[in-house]
Amino acid sequence: MKIIDSQNISRAEIVKLLTKKAFDEIELPPKIRESNKKLFGEDLTASELVRKIVNDVRKFGDSAVIDYSKKFDGAEITAENFLVTAEEIDAAENQADSKIVDALKIAAENIKSYHIEQLPKSWITYRNKNSILGQSIIPLEKVGVYVPGGLAAYPSSVLMNVIPAEVAGVGEIIMCVPAKNGKINPYVLVAAKIAGADKIYKIGGAQAIAAMAFGTETIPRVNKITGPGNIFVTLAKKEVFGHCDIDMLAGPSEILIVADETANPVYAAADMLSQAEHDPLACSIVITTDKNLAEKISAEVETQLAKLPRREIVEASINSNGLIIVAQDLNEAIDFANISAPEHLELLTNSPFNLLPKIKNAGAVFLGAYSPEPLGDYLAGPNHVLPTGGTAKFFSVLNVETFLKRTSLISYTQEDLLNVAENIIVLANAEGLTAHAEAIIKRKNF
Repeated sequence: MKIIDSQNISRAEIVKLLTKKAFDEIELPPKIRESNKKLFGEDLTASELVRKIVNDVRKFGDSAVIDYSKKFDGAEITAENFLVTAEEIDAAENQADSKIVDALKIAAENIKSYHIEQLPKSWITYRNKNSILGQSIIPLEKVGVYVPGGLAAYPSSVLMNVIPAEVAGVGEIIMCVPAKNGKINPYVLVAAKIAGADKIYKIGGAQAIAAMAFGTETIPRVNKITGPGNIFVTLAKKEVFGHCDIDMLAGPSEILIVADETANPVYAAADMLSQAEHDPLACSIVITTDKNLAEKISAEVETQLAKLPRREIVEASINSNGLIIVAQDLNEAIDFANISAPEHLELLTNSPFNLLPKIKNAGAVFLGAYSPEPLGDYLAGPNHVLPTGGTAKFFSVLNVETFLKRTSLISYTQEDLLNVAENIIVLANAEGLTAHAEAIIKRKNF
């Protein structure tokens, strides 16, 4: 893992290190490229492959979903068994460890309580002459939630996506999750029942995103798709955007830790590794004002890494994307953090709340030594579906409003309309839209 002193490298070089690649620039690993070449007879980029999958699902529906599920996942499924049955959910509950189920229920309560606080209200105001203006808050009719199931199972992601949709009042919540050997992790199914998912389908990857976006013979078309996934899922969401809405383009997980001389290197190293175990492409960065601390964190990473069960994944992530930067002071550290716009930002400093007003770009901010990132992942209540790849500069954390629409309400009295008629006519004519003007003139002269 690299340790870089900001005094020995140009700002432009640091910015380059902190600025993530666009999603469609990520190269597929050689093994996947070779496998895809055998399947399709040509060397397709990730974007080209996803576009082909999406177009095929849109054109051929269930048969394309079945075909791609077999090619990529080795799944022998039919349209008749896409849908998870009540019996399968019951079996999952019987199989589940009660302690884990209890923890999921506690997490669900915290998540629900937090997201209820986010609910906006419809409003109406009365203007002069009793005219009315307002805003109506309307939940989406149907949403699709994608839950990853590749390198690990994520019941926490089920809670984080489904509960805000349920709180928002969404009419129907469907869920897609890849199945291994025809089965879904029991805790994913238990979490789906706790959260309130209406239907669960045993499909994953880009084909699942396309199926929800366009609908098939058996899978309903949705208004919006939320939830994280791998590069193929992310590119598929990008491809279908406009046919339906999406929450964000969520890439590999990230953590950036700003640490001063008071930070505990054991905590900082553990938090770096907590993200690195997600994915070899995950990114873990520390920006500190103390060179001695940087060296201690680096050494501690090596010590803790040796004991981790998922060492191969963690080591690949740390070697490729692990970085420690020594900044001149906290102002420079925060400047670099804002440039990075990380998914998770931890402030391991003596006075973290003093730095909070300076934070402009982050998915979630964790303040102090006892607010580690896994707290937010599982139990605190705020959502863990967060913008990645620098998109925290313009995307927000998934929340209740993700599942709501705003509709404007306008009701003028005749007297109020006549009072503003000339202004409307003048503006309409200025834009050359004479029919707009006439719609007002007709009412003025009637």
